[in-house]
Amino acid sequence: MTPRSPSSGSSPNAPADDKAVETPVEKPTVPAQASAKKATGKKTAAKKTTAKKTVAKQATGEKAPARKAPAKKTATAKAAEKNTPAKKAPVKKTAAEKTIAKKTTAKTAAKKTATKKAAPKKSAAKKTPAKKTTTARKTTTGKGTAGKTTRKSPSRTPAFSPTFSPALPDSDRERLLTGTHHDPHAVLGAHPGPDGVVFRAFRPYALSVTVVAGELRAELHDDGDGFFSGLLPLREVPEYRLLVAYEGSVQETEDAYRFLPAIGEFDLYLIGEGRHEQLWRALGAEPMTHQGVTGTRFTVWAPNARGVRLAGTFNFWDGTGFPMRSLGSSGVWELFVPSIGEGELYKFEITRPDGSKTLRADPLARRTEAPPATSSVVCAAHHEWRDEEWMATRAGRSPHEAPFSVYEVHLPSWRPGLTYRQLAEQLPAYVKDLGFTHVELMPVAEHPFGGSWGYQVTGFYAPTARLGTPDDFRYLVDALHRAGIGVLMDWVPAHFPRDDWALAEFDGRPLYEHEDPLRAAHPDWGTLEFDFGRREVRNFLVANAVYWCEEFHIDGLRVDAVASMLYLDYSREPGQWVPNEHGGRENLDAVAFLQEMNATVYRRAPGVVTIAEESTAWDGVTRATHHKGPSGFGGLGFGLKWNMGWMHDSLQYMAHEPVHRKYHHNEMTFSMVYAYSENYVLPISHDEVVHGKRSLVSKMPGDWWQQRANHRAYLGFMWSHPGKQLLFMGQEFAQGAEWSEAHGPDWWLLDPAYGAEPDHRGVRDLVRDLNTVYRATPALWQRDTHPEGFQWVVGDAADDNVLAFLRLDAEGSALLSVSNFSPVVRDEYRLGVPDDVPAWHEVLNTDAARYGGAGVTRPDPVKPEPVPWHGRAASIRLTLPPLSTVWLRPA
Repeated sequence: MTPRSPSSGSSPNAPADDKAVETPVEKPTVPAQASAKKATGKKTAAKKTTAKKTVAKQATGEKAPARKAPAKKTATAKAAEKNTPAKKAPVKKTAAEKTIAKKTTAKTAAKKTATKKAAPKKSAAKKTPAKKTTTARKTTTGKGTAGKTTRKSPSRTPAFSPTFSPALPDSDRERLLTGTHHDPHAVLGAHPGPDGVVFRAFRPYALSVTVVAGELRAELHDDGDGFFSGLLPLREVPEYRLLVAYEGSVQETEDAYRFLPAIGEFDLYLIGEGRHEQLWRALGAEPMTHQGVTGTRFTVWAPNARGVRLAGTFNFWDGTGFPMRSLGSSGVWELFVPSIGEGELYKFEITRPDGSKTLRADPLARRTEAPPATSSVVCAAHHEWRDEEWMATRAGRSPHEAPFSVYEVHLPSWRPGLTYRQLAEQLPAYVKDLGFTHVELMPVAEHPFGGSWGYQVTGFYAPTARLGTPDDFRYLVDALHRAGIGVLMDWVPAHFPRDDWALAEFDGRPLYEHEDPLRAAHPDWGTLEFDFGRREVRNFLVANAVYWCEEFHIDGLRVDAVASMLYLDYSREPGQWVPNEHGGRENLDAVAFLQEMNATVYRRAPGVVTIAEESTAWDGVTRATHHKGPSGFGGLGFGLKWNMGWMHDSLQYMAHEPVHRKYHHNEMTFSMVYAYSENYVLPISHDEVVHGKRSLVSKMPGDWWQQRANHRAYLGFMWSHPGKQLLFMGQEFAQGAEWSEAHGPDWWLLDPAYGAEPDHRGVRDLVRDLNTVYRATPALWQRDTHPEGFQWVVGDAADDNVLAFLRLDAEGSALLSVSNFSPVVRDEYRLGVPDDVPAWHEVLNTDAARYGGAGVTRPDPVKPEPVPWHGRAASIRLTLPPLSTVWLRPA
């Protein structure tokens, strides 16, 4: 609930009186302060006494929200507390108000105005001559008056003459000027007051402010420091606008402080519980129509802030006149700003607990400026999706039992200089031609340093502005879907950078990061780890995962650096970490977060897959969250896991000279020991072709011909091994240099004018054929997660450097994969095969001449012989090309 605020109208020292003196008054048609100036101010003693009693007693009818005001509240105040729209509450009329309809004369109006004379002069003392009356607050003697003060008027004004001042008390002025007011709506705007409505505006640099309500135009008094106020004898708060005059311009605008909160109580409840699964609809900048007025609602979670103000292009980056209100214990601050729309830049000016100020980008900004600029941008989605067919069938596709080969892309460098929309014209066609089923985009969320490749995120809800707008990114995803290509995205919930305009100590204290410095600091990357145990932070991340799937139709999230989240001692020495409550090294908060994230994403976005980059042997990464394993933990709930062990072992084997490979044969077979302990992806990612690790083809031993042959043989082995495949851009055409985000793949290698172009084009043609045969052969993907889908033929031929195995589909149909990782031709090499297959036909051979190989192929079918071999009743004899992989299927 919104906390109650200091008095917005009546003097806190006004005596309580159940009766009011009837004083006729006339509705003004001239400015309120001008009317006061025209009053004679000459009264008889009786008139003074009557006026004194009238003001004092009518003050008891004040119903605006106030800490020290009488207990009764207006419907407006009650509605603000309940956060629900309210009808204009009929103010309980005093006797004086009832007389208005019967007795309205200019004379009595002038007298009444005179009794209210000079109220604003108190606040603007520096501009007011001493002879003018300042606000006088009467101290009522007797019970209940403790703590109230008496202010004496200047010598020319009798000390006993009380007047009501619509000007703000000094305490509210000070808090608004210093950016520490928690409820500006309670003291600014329009509020019922004694004998009328109090209007207050805070418009720094304005020359004048006039209230415009229908035919009424009333200029407010200039109280100094940008404050304006006035008391108009109206029965209820009208629909009004403000006419604000600045030097050289006059603006007519809505008053931002006349609106109820534009965020609902249920939203605040869900935020407090950490269960708002569409958090981006409640926080951030949301263009909308509120109470019939178009504008933008700004909301931000900053529970430790003493005050929050809004700064942007619309106020010349001076947030002084745009204080936000605190919505109670939720920690959320809110302000609806009329007439502000898409394209405006903004940030939040936060007053920290120590009184210092910081200007912060919106953690839930849906759009940002292009780096190095750091402002958030107001935006809304307008893209009209055309991927209905893809989305309608996505839920029915299981990635575990379907083709799943992934082309990993760094969008800014794939074709440097292309925007999202330009990429949409080229990337889908290229990926479709090569036959990949999915693309995986390295982090798309906004990040300030391009050299981080997107893995140090500051704008978790905003696609990077380097390549275009959020709608432009939607256009790219839409184009990929219409080409039949799924879109995976790298997602980074493990950590965030320390930039002082982003999340680090966002409101002056640790908020998104853990309050324990040992837990907060990431030891490897100089970043900060999220506090996964804080429900609002967990909500921020879970909702972010949902956001990308729902708002951008992303088909899968590859979660980065999971291992660094799971272990309290990750990259930490003894004494640098504290065990969990059970004395273990597991980060229980991170476990609970990952389980919640996976369960929520799978429930809200059927057909989406989550993929863990997890480099340890954590038990149950891809097990259901409600199934406990031997360790006592439920599964993390991921759909797939990167097989980092297979990647490391197989690349290490391939890096050896063939003559030495027989001593490392187990590095190619060990993966089958645990192949079905999780649901795996086989990744040859960007991480393996940078920082001195060399590109894939350059890892291979031998001369250029042998390097390419090894490269092709390895890809053939990879595509037939149980698990899904992932290949980083540039490796599909055997780029020799490491990848650099500065210039991307070496596309010039495919220029026909380049002498070695056929060598690179041949490897790319092989990748296309691997994907084509793979997608057409259920044996290679239908039982990726079932042990019965794999059978060794020979796994111990270390001296020969040969590996052979069968892949089987649900119907038992087989594919035979044979790899010869030696540089010699092996003639008449006998292999045991099932005896129910009449003949085998070669469907792919990495040594084919069109791929750049030696052309040792077998175009004719090969028939089994009734010669037992490798524990089978039948066998075939093959000629194995050097450094090659051959696939055979039943003819």
